[in-house]
This record gives sequence, C-alpha cells and structure tokens, in this order.
Amino acid sequence: MDNQKSKIVQLSVAEVQNPKSARGLFVGLVTLDLVYLGDVPKNNQKIVATDYSVAAGGPATNAAVTFSHLGNQATVLGVVGSHPMTQLIRGDLANYKVAIADLEPTTDLAPPVSSIIVTQTTGERAVISMNAVKTQANSVSIPPDILQNVDIVLIDGHQMAVSYSIVQMAKAKNIPVVIDGGSWKPGFEEVLPFVNYAICSANFYPPNCQTGKDVFSYLSGFDIPHIVITHGQKPIKYLSCSKTGIVDVPQIQAVDTLGAGDIFHGAFCNYILRQSFTDALALAANIAADSCKFFGTRRWMDLKC
Repeated sequence: MDNQKSKIVQLSVAEVQNPKSARGLFVGLVTLDLVYLGDVPKNNQKIVATDYSVAAGGPATNAAVTFSHLGNQATVLGVVGSHPMTQLIRGDLANYKVAIADLEPTTDLAPPVSSIIVTQTTGERAVISMNAVKTQANSVSIPPDILQNVDIVLIDGHQMAVSYSIVQMAKAKNIPVVIDGGSWKPGFEEVLPFVNYAICSANFYPPNCQTGKDVFSYLSGFDIPHIVITHGQKPIKYLSCSKTGIVDVPQIQAVDTLGAGDIFHGAFCNYILRQSFTDALALAANIAADSCKFFGTRRWMDLKC
C-alpha cells in the first residue's frame, strides 16, 4: 500500500443537502427490519428490550434512503409484493421519499424479515434474517425505461439476474455502477466487468481469495477503475486507477452500527457525483459514523447530534 493518505473531510450541516438533485437506482434486497436494543439472550432466557425500531431494510434499500435524505431522488428496484406486511415497508420508504419499482407486485408472499438485536453497551449487532433467495425475480420483470434520467446505479447482489441486465444497460448509457460488496454472492463475476466502483467490506472474499491483497488483485482482473475495502472503524483502503491509499474514518463511541455500511454506500453514491473519489469516501465515512451515534437506521436523519 502506497503512503498516500486522505484526511477526514469535515462535514457541516449546510453540506448535507445538495444544490442539485440527482437520480439513483438501487437494485437488490428489500426487507422488513425489526430492531431491538438490549442484550443478546442466552438459551431459554427472556429479556426486555429498552428500545425498538421497525423499518424497511436491506443493503440497497438503506442506501436509497440515505441517498434520498441527502437531497436526491432514489428508486429501489426489488421485490416487495402485496402481502399485508409490505405496508410497513411502503410506509417507511414513502416517509423518506424513496420510490419503489416492484419486480413482483402481485406476489402475496411475506417479505423477508430481519430480526436484529443491538447490544446496548457496544453498539454491535446480531442479525437473523432471510435474504432474497426465495424472492428472486427474472430480468423480464424489469420495468421499461427504468434507467431514464438515472445518474448512478447501486447493486447489492441480492437480485443477480436483474442486476446483470441493469449493469449492461447502464454501461450502454454511460451510467456509473457501484456495487455493495458486503459478502461474495454467486453471479457477481458476471456483473463485475460492468462496475465502476467496487466498495467491499472486509468480509467480501471472492473465490480463492483469503486476504485483502487477494481481493484487490481479483477485482483488478475485471478492469474495475476504483476498488475499496472498508474495515469498520479502521481506515478505508482503496485502489484507484492503479494508485493505492487509505482514507481515515471518524473515531466515535458507537451506539448502533446496524446499517452503517449501507448508509456509507448511499452517501458515496451522492458524493461521487460531485466530489473527487477520495473526498467522496471521506464524506461518506462521516455520514456513516454519524449514523452510528443513534439507535436504528433512521434516527440519525431525524435527530441532530
């Protein structure tokens, strides 16, 4: 890693809202998140949570909410359906001005539900959930003109067949594509040739990769211009147009780390349309760190520090 280091960019309240609105398409998982603040129970133990939250969830969904909050127009492309529980999802996203492009509007299957316990003393979270395995859509379900006037696309890998079609269309229209590499998912290898920004967690390990160096090497083989590996509260590592470096992240006392990565991705999609690559990383890290000062994935937007 070269000794190229970006300083933390300080973000003022005035900088949160954009002077010019952009349009983003966020493709992937839509869940219903039930989040509790408390201690993780032991076997056969019952505990009482000190707080709780109910919100739409999923990597692409949380990123879209963040993108919208920062003054843009966001659309989630995923499976929602018509089950009564989806009204909670629809209501939450409407509250944050996020549009839904439903890949399976007539399905009456219950949406994937995530149950999450956030440990009050550390801010760490434990999650049990269903992903999109049972709600995979076909590319023929993609609404026509879905990329009309879109400025940026984010893929979280949970709707791979749809994502593959979307990234091809985005490439033809010169729309930048960001992937949320939370973990490796089969089919990513078909999407990667069309990616401009690969933002991966430290848990993202493609086949035969065991270290961060392996991941950088693997992704570089797809000619991705900008590759990022985040490490929670540790500095972000990147490879950008053959230049390596790190970006520091704010050091905070976390209340809740749930969704911080998703929020980072949504903020990055906002800033990369207006800032340099390293500044976009630093500004996104500020937003993600700020979100960790509050319980749940929404209160950081509703309350001031």
